[in-house]
Amino acid sequence: MVLIGVDLGGTNVRAGLVEGDRVVKIATQPVRSQGKAEEVLADLKAVIDRVYSAEVQGIGLGVPSVVDLETGTIYDVQSIPAWKEVPLRKILEAEYGLPVYVNNDANCFAVGEKHYGQGKEFQNLVGLIIGTGLGAGIIANGHLYSGTTCGAGEFGMLPYLDSNFERYASGQFFLKSYRTSGKELFERAKTGDEKAWEIFQEFGRHLGEAIKAIIYAVDPEAIILGGSVSRAFDFFKDSMFETISSFAYSLALRRIQIKVSTAENTAILGAAALYLDIN
Repeated sequence: MVLIGVDLGGTNVRAGLVEGDRVVKIATQPVRSQGKAEEVLADLKAVIDRVYSAEVQGIGLGVPSVVDLETGTIYDVQSIPAWKEVPLRKILEAEYGLPVYVNNDANCFAVGEKHYGQGKEFQNLVGLIIGTGLGAGIIANGHLYSGTTCGAGEFGMLPYLDSNFERYASGQFFLKSYRTSGKELFERAKTGDEKAWEIFQEFGRHLGEAIKAIIYAVDPEAIILGGSVSRAFDFFKDSMFETISSFAYSLALRRIQIKVSTAENTAILGAAALYLDIN
C-alpha cells in the first residue's frame, strides 16, 4: 500500500510518501497563509508533487478546520483567512485522479494510532492530543467516528471549573495559571526543580478529570496521548492516575489502558490512515 499523507498547518504544509507502515519521503513547503485561496492551493499541490509517485493509491489530508465529510469541503481555516469554503477533495481528485480523504487533525491522530501506532490492538479508542489545545479523535468499532459535522471528540470544550477542560488540561494551563510554557517547566522538571514538579502534578489532576469525562462519555478500551505536553508524561502521570482511580465503575477502570504515542511523523501517518479507515 502506497499513500500520501498531508499535514496542513498555518505556516507550513508537510507531505509524506507512506509505503506500508513507513514514511519513506517527506517534503515541506511554506504556506502563503495570508495570500489568496489559489496561492495556498498552489503551495499545497507543490508539496504533494514533490512526494508523488505513480504507485500512490490515495491521498489523505489533515486540516485544522471543520470539514464536510460528505463532500470533502473545508470551512473557515482560522490560520488561512482566504480559505472560507474550499471543496478540497473535488479539487485534488480532479488534479491527481486518486481518491482523496480530508479530516481534521485530531481525528487524523486517532486513526493514525489505530493503523500505525499504539492503537493497533484496540477496536475502541480515543486519541487525545495535549498541546496548545486539547483535541481528540474517536475510534469506534474499528473505524473513525467523526460525528455529523466532524465535531466529535471536542472534549476540551466541555465545561470545567470556571472555564473548560482545554483551559486546564492543555498547554494553556501553564501559560494562564503560571505565566510560563510547558516546555520551560519540562526542562526545569528534568533538573529536579520541585516547583515545576508540583505544577505538573496539579496539571495531572486536571487531565485526570478530563480523562474520566472521556471514559464516561465513550467507554473506550484505550486512550492514546499525543501532543507536545505528553512528552512530560512521567512528571504528571502519578497524579493523573490517582485522579482517575475515583472513576465510579470499577470494571471500566480495570480495563482502560492509557498509553503515550511513540510514533514519528504522526500527522503524516494519520492523514494517510484516512484512506485505510475507508478502504
